[in-house]
Amino acid sequence: MKATDKKGKEEAEQLEEKRALALTIIEKLKQAYPDAGCTLDYDDAWKLLVSVRLAAQCTDARVNVVVEDLYKKFPDINALAEAQPEEIEEIVRPCGLGKSKARDISACMRMLRDEYHSQVPDDFDALLKLPGVGRKSANLIMGDVFGKPAIVTDTHCIRLTNRMGLVDGIKEPKKVEMALWKIIPPEEGSDFCHRLVEHGRAVCTARTKPYCDRCVLQGICPKIGV
Repeated sequence: MKATDKKGKEEAEQLEEKRALALTIIEKLKQAYPDAGCTLDYDDAWKLLVSVRLAAQCTDARVNVVVEDLYKKFPDINALAEAQPEEIEEIVRPCGLGKSKARDISACMRMLRDEYHSQVPDDFDALLKLPGVGRKSANLIMGDVFGKPAIVTDTHCIRLTNRMGLVDGIKEPKKVEMALWKIIPPEEGSDFCHRLVEHGRAVCTARTKPYCDRCVLQGICPKIGV
């Protein structure tokens, strides 16, 4: 067997092993977190766009409080599009990075109004063209709003999938996303990422030593006990 053929066979076998591991982890996390979902409050797609931009380097809980005041003053896309960025910044400042977030929200709402008839597009590439929207945000919208295949590579997803052995030492969000697309069933991606957030907050924590003794992935995760 040629070296290239042997390498290709080994890579294919490793991919199958990761797929099998992923399915097992998905089922275990389903049992542990059956109701996991987005922790940002919203009742319209454009509000999730606003909230996910505000959530950068800020807790979802704080965002949920701040947007209440934002929507009291600017209740729809047109109102935010008409607002001066400084007016938005005054309200969203508690979320941090107020100037850049307000600028992005203002520009995003204007683009929705002017180019998309005040409708959030259900196309991934179109979402990426909106100011302040990156792959993580676009995937969140695709999965949670439109029910389409999505993988949201936030910090929990990146940390936990590396620990679990689903990806190998990859830290760049897009590369982690691309690796997971190969092993996670499309219909499971969105909910799987929400469950990783729950698990990352409750058990496989970042700021303390992970609570491996109470992890549902005993005997599955290669880092438990290490």
